[in-house]
Amino acid sequence: MTPPIQTIGIHHVTLNGADRKTSIQFWRDVLGMKLIFEQPNLDDVSVNHLYFSCGNGQTITIFTNEDRKSNKSKKLKNITGSVHHIALWVRPEMIELAQTRLNECSYAHTGVKDRGFMDSLYFRDPLGLLIELSSYKFEPPPGVSYEDILEKAYEIRVNRGAKNIEERDVLDAVAKFK
Repeated sequence: MTPPIQTIGIHHVTLNGADRKTSIQFWRDVLGMKLIFEQPNLDDVSVNHLYFSCGNGQTITIFTNEDRKSNKSKKLKNITGSVHHIALWVRPEMIELAQTRLNECSYAHTGVKDRGFMDSLYFRDPLGLLIELSSYKFEPPPGVSYEDILEKAYEIRVNRGAKNIEERDVLDAVAKFK
């Protein structure tokens, strides 16, 4: 039997965006992602294809069409097979600054939510897609991955009988690797 496919990370996510100007304004000017290049969508040349850097060689690409209009207050339906939200990783100090930036750009948001092992901030893109900015509340020790810490924190949480990982579980997990 052929072995399972081995992934090494997310290469890119492609979204159906608004018109070119609105898409660039949001992804570059609000979220600060560098526009690397653009070209026609090679599968449908009537659609433009923007490539934005997320960092670490990862990209978000946006299909744009001048007929699409912005509606950032629209909530997309959660149906089977659809994307609920995308989460973008930011540094811990960026979460508070993101609230200020979103306010300046008139984007409604949830405020920072404490998830125990991370902080989250939710808002919608110009076409209604839910976006989360996420920041881990810990740094793994050298040679230890975030996944290692989260697996150990999960084990600690289960042994405590708690329903979710709390900050103390993460701190205990980090301590076990030092």
